[in-house]
Amino acid sequence: MIEGARIAVVVPAYDEEVRIGATIASMPACVDRIVVVDDGSRDGTGEVVRASVDPRVKLIAHASNRGVGAAIVTGYRAAFAEGHDVAIVMGGDGQMDPNELVSLATPVVAGRADYAKGNRLAHRALSVMPIDRRLGNAVFSALTRGATGLDVSDSQCGYTALSRSAASRLDLDALWPRYGYPNDLLARAAGAGLRVVDVPVRPIYAGEESGIGLWEGLVVIPSVIVRVALRRFVGRRLLEPGPAE
Repeated sequence: MIEGARIAVVVPAYDEEVRIGATIASMPACVDRIVVVDDGSRDGTGEVVRASVDPRVKLIAHASNRGVGAAIVTGYRAAFAEGHDVAIVMGGDGQMDPNELVSLATPVVAGRADYAKGNRLAHRALSVMPIDRRLGNAVFSALTRGATGLDVSDSQCGYTALSRSAASRLDLDALWPRYGYPNDLLARAAGAGLRVVDVPVRPIYAGEESGIGLWEGLVVIPSVIVRVALRRFVGRRLLEPGPAE
């Protein structure tokens, strides 16, 4: 627990047999539940998780790959169904520092925010992030700010904390299931009036290849942001009353 709040960590994992064991082993003692969602992995990810002796681990396996957004929603539902107060998302690839879990969760636990978003671009160790990812994140973040009206600096960071009460105000079934889910979730959070805050987190890279290729970076994520903007601006105008006759 953190200040009396029950904490669950949701770990979406796809083909992470090399790193998932270390990710589980790194979880701090304040975490009450570790929900690993094996999103249709083709390798031994599930076997590594099953071999864990940590009693906090709960494995949920998708029969096929449904996307990182869908895996996170599965984890959220499992965590909140068990009564946990806050669900923190931590990828299975070891790129999120467990030592910063408490600082990420604290604004949500303390009631100052409904959704805390990791911000790697504000951390002093930013230089370890590859320049192409740094620039890409800056561009996507600027577009997401314009589309959602939220003051977020690192829209693509997956290290997040969400309260159970906030999750109940979101239509998780409608969340974009694949890459682009952070942008869609932020838009839905803005639409629900959730309080969203940035928390600096340390970026960790050890030569891993990004799962976001040219198609995702040039087509999928921008298209999600466009959809977000249309929902916000066009949808709002459609709901506004017309001029009086």
